[in-house]
This record gives sequence, structure tokens and C-alpha cells, in this order.
Amino acid sequence: MPIKAILTDIEGTTSAVSFVFDVLFPYAAEHLPQFVIEHAGEPAVAAQLDAVRAESGEGGADLGRVIEILLQWIAEDRKATPLKALQGMIWQQGYAAGQLKGHVYPDAVEALRRWHRDGYALYVYSSGSVQAQKLIFGCSEAGDLSPLFSGYFDTTSGPKREAGSYRSIAEAIGLPAEQILFLSDVVQELDAARLAGLQTVGVAREGGSLDGHDTVASFAVIDLDRL
Repeated sequence: MPIKAILTDIEGTTSAVSFVFDVLFPYAAEHLPQFVIEHAGEPAVAAQLDAVRAESGEGGADLGRVIEILLQWIAEDRKATPLKALQGMIWQQGYAAGQLKGHVYPDAVEALRRWHRDGYALYVYSSGSVQAQKLIFGCSEAGDLSPLFSGYFDTTSGPKREAGSYRSIAEAIGLPAEQILFLSDVVQELDAARLAGLQTVGVAREGGSLDGHDTVASFAVIDLDRL
């Protein structure tokens, strides 16, 4: 069946891993303590802080301890939904202040624009929160790319290395899984997507191959008509 939608990862796929680890994570770590202290009373932030207490098993943790847990999770690159949500809030302030600009590879920008123009529905699936995803593309170095996308998915749809997550996403998109192409730089994610019935292409920007999957070094050479 022909491809009608493209679901893409961000980190290492559309955007440099170094942008996440060398820019976004340090920015969040630097600003998180003050952000939490200043906004802990707001319902949206308070809900995430309670989720941190629940996930860490420290229901009675005071604000200082919650901040310690969050900073530890950042250092560990923990895929914790409340952490990702809080990071997204902090990054939103950074983007709004002009301190952050989302990195998207030029070949990805060109391909995403072309695919959108050609009628393909574009979606994002990343371990970063939906808010963080929208910021990377909406405040990118190439301008506002958000109009290109039809939807965003994060860990609330399930872990990226489990086939059930991709089945849920295909159902949400409203297409048969085999009409959706998933792009990622992680073989375990590609394996899970394929198990769920999606078509896959691996992106290895430093060269090499992702075992069991067609692999490219750039979006520029992805030929949707040959998949």
C-alpha cells in the first residue's frame, strides 16, 4: 500500500543529538530550580511535581528534594513524562526570550516541506514532550515549521521501543499501519515500528547501517515512491 503519512523521530533524525545534549538539557538544568520555585503553585506545574513524587516513590518529598530528583533525572537522560513536561515549560521561556533556536538539519527542512507540499501527512514521535517538539519546529533556525505537521506524539503514547505504542499512534492517525513510514536513528525503535506494521527507514547521519532496515544518511535521498 502506498505511503500516506510520515512519522519522524527528532533527536538524531531531524535534529542533531548535540543540540539536545549540549544546548537544551544544560539550559533546562540551569533554569529548573528557579523555575520550579517560582511556579510551583501553578496548577500545571504542581501536577507535574506531584507526578515526580509518585514516579520516584517519594510521596512526601519537599520542593527541594523534588528539584534534586529532577536534576538527577536530567543527568541520567531519564525518559520520565513529568520531567519532559517541565523541561518543555522551561524551554518555552527560552525560545520566547530568543535564547534558544531549534536545530533542524537543512535536508530535513527541505524534505519535510516537499512532502507536505506533495500531500503527505507529517507527524512527530519523540521522547520529548509534545510542547518541546512544537518549540523545536515552531522556533527553528529555519523559521516556523509547525504548519507542516498534522500532529505530535510523545511518551504518553507509550515507550518508543514497544510495538504497542506504534499501533496506538497509527490508530490515532487514522491510517493502516502499512501506509505510515517511520524515520528514526534507533534500531530498537525501528524494530518496534515494523512489528506494529509500519514501514521504516533508518537515519544514520554519521554513516553505517541500522540492521534490518533501509538506511540513509540524509533525508534528501529518501524516495517515497520506491518504498
